[in-house]
Amino acid sequence: MGSVAISDVTRLFTRDDGAQVQAIGGVSLSIADDEFVSFVGPSGCGKTTLLRIIAGLDQASSGEVLVDGNRITGPNPKVGMVFQEYSLFPWRTILDNVAFGPEMRGMSRKGRYDLARRYISLVGLDQFEKSYPFELSGGMRQRVAIARALANDPDLLLMDEPFGALDAQTRNKMQSELLDIWDRSKKTILFVTHSVDEAVYLSDRIVVMSSRPGQIRKVIEVTIPRPRDRTAAEFGTLRRDVLGLIDEQSLQAND
Repeated sequence: MGSVAISDVTRLFTRDDGAQVQAIGGVSLSIADDEFVSFVGPSGCGKTTLLRIIAGLDQASSGEVLVDGNRITGPNPKVGMVFQEYSLFPWRTILDNVAFGPEMRGMSRKGRYDLARRYISLVGLDQFEKSYPFELSGGMRQRVAIARALANDPDLLLMDEPFGALDAQTRNKMQSELLDIWDRSKKTILFVTHSVDEAVYLSDRIVVMSSRPGQIRKVIEVTIPRPRDRTAAEFGTLRRDVLGLIDEQSLQAND
């Protein structure tokens, strides 16, 4: 499960002076079960806004989003989200952070801790379940955030610049670990990033969005076999092609 159908979604915002700004203009896209799709584009093109609409955290001005055939009208337990900021509870241990969602759903203490341990193991943090967030590195805290989202058993996982605050070495490591988690958990992942390298490394498809109002400029299928070599010629060629599309949009937006 985890298919997504985005149909002619637009989003208008009203500024303090009463003027309307169109953030997204008529986006339509279909995403298959278990697919890994990244969104890239110039700053301010509506990537995060679109992700928030899919999550049910924001409302489209027109159009609709269906997840597994059901229209999204608000937050949905089948849709999980991981932000750039870890948003962990500092007073809770790693085990209790991951168990929080199942606890709110009324799951028994044994049930929620068994489930939390399963996902803590999935992200490779078995030895840290009794630790607190401040005791972990940035990359480890982000793995906890992913485990917490997965513990709610979403069909669809939305990720908004989840590795943007990490150093380059940790970021590359987290990308590889995310692919391993994705392969084992069989979730559909929609991933917003400013890094074209990251999008090429991770994705089945890359959605390149235009400058505001954000529209889909091109959808690129990534056919490079995994695991991908960032130094390979085909990797570099695809990265340059995607960067060229984004740079062209950025120049048009500044004209």
